[in-house]
Amino acid sequence: MKRNVELVVISDVHLGTYGCRAKELLRYLSSIAPKKLILNGDIIDIWQFRKSYFPEPHLQVLKYILDLAYTDCEVVYITGNHDEMLRKFGKMQFGRIELTNRKLMDIDNKKVWCFHGDVFDASIQHTKWLAKLGGWGYDRLIQLNNIINWGLVKLGYEKYSLSKRIKNSVKKAIKFISDFEETASHLAIENGYDYVICGHIHQPQIRQIETKKGTCTYMNSGDWIENLTALEYHQGSWSLFSYENHKIQLEQRPEEDTNLQHNVEELLKSIVNGPI
Repeated sequence: MKRNVELVVISDVHLGTYGCRAKELLRYLSSIAPKKLILNGDIIDIWQFRKSYFPEPHLQVLKYILDLAYTDCEVVYITGNHDEMLRKFGKMQFGRIELTNRKLMDIDNKKVWCFHGDVFDASIQHTKWLAKLGGWGYDRLIQLNNIINWGLVKLGYEKYSLSKRIKNSVKKAIKFISDFEETASHLAIENGYDYVICGHIHQPQIRQIETKKGTCTYMNSGDWIENLTALEYHQGSWSLFSYENHKIQLEQRPEEDTNLQHNVEELLKSIVNGPI
């Protein structure tokens, strides 16, 4: 039995990298029946894409998302910095799939502004090679962390996150996250939005921010590398889904057949030829 959800937001999946937790994401997606799915940037990591590494679970995630759009789910793909190559296409519609740089919505008489968030990152705007190098280094750190955690689990210890430890111990990293949240919220308030939804910084969050000009709710969907989180909206309220909090239930679910009846090319053709 799948759980009905009106709206789901995921970001920073980074398909095509060693750190991507595609199997866990596939378990989560196959446990829900969303009416709308927003992919808020960095879904496919084009920066680090290599033909030699795109394993079957990564491909299955893409197939599953296409299958959702092929049936009755509206899919919105918002471009991020790691998949910025798609930005050259601008705003496009393929059946029930929308490609865009941002998504503005009215949900229950509340204005929602959804975008990836890399526009606030000066390093990406001015020294892209440095940002790409940082992405490569992060992926290597995740690989090392996976090896360490394999050993810890074998010895009966809990898993440990090197990158979280580094982020939490570096004052500049903490300040960057705080500044990011404040900047996004202030802009949302100035433009009359009740909610602002971002990704990019891999920091899941729902918090109320108030300024002299008003208030808004800042939300971040986190990532599918370390936090394994998503934002959900259902029956008038927002919540932050954590895979770790539902791990037992999800991993006990029967495996769903992800070998779809159509291949990717056939699905794309069907979506494009479908009603817009």
